[in-house]
Amino acid sequence: MEKTVQLYEGKAKKVFATEDENLCIVSYKDDATAFNGLKKGTIVGKGIVNNRMSNMLMQLLEKQGVPTHFVKELSDRDTLVKKVSIVPLEVIIRNVSAGSFAKHYGVAEGIQFDEPTIEFSYKNDELGDPLLNSYHALALKLATKEEIETIKRLAFKVNEVLIAYFKTLGIRLVDFKLEFGRLPDGIIVLADEISPDTCRLWDLKTNEKLDKDRFRRDMGGVEDAYKEVFKRLMGE
Repeated sequence: MEKTVQLYEGKAKKVFATEDENLCIVSYKDDATAFNGLKKGTIVGKGIVNNRMSNMLMQLLEKQGVPTHFVKELSDRDTLVKKVSIVPLEVIIRNVSAGSFAKHYGVAEGIQFDEPTIEFSYKNDELGDPLLNSYHALALKLATKEEIETIKRLAFKVNEVLIAYFKTLGIRLVDFKLEFGRLPDGIIVLADEISPDTCRLWDLKTNEKLDKDRFRRDMGGVEDAYKEVFKRLMGE
């Protein structure tokens, strides 16, 4: 399957059409951004880690009954996926207080929640991806009531599967962002990526950050953190 026309370029990926109108190729970049693109940089090898990690986790989730856009890994950076129209809702699941949650609610980072929380933000860079609830999503016609319920159910299932899996790698799944898309027949599937770009991952024993927070907060060791997650994933 070959790339034809570039359809889209985002902060971390390019999307290309193929000769099959129902399939696209996603190509992962090493570019890194934070704070809605205000901070820019490069994390060497990030594209390879994010591509291969996403593909492994998507396949794991498929086996657990979560439908995804994944079709086939083509190379270290390129993956064939089903063409979807993205639902403009970013879905954030949190298991532990961190990041904006800790900041907004004035609590320390690292508090384990009794139950996971879910929040939505409106996927709109110009507006800064504002938080919204399901009533706002319905009012803005971003998704139907049924779609929102499906997305919530699938997001919590993803969380359940990934918590257990990351634990086997000695990693604590703190929180993560998901995106979903509609197939041409309207079926909702998990899309985008699951990687250290979109997840907060802490070492289970030391709470060392193994994710994009190292880039956001100028902590250094960003490439090493991504490589460490990848190494554990590959069982090395």
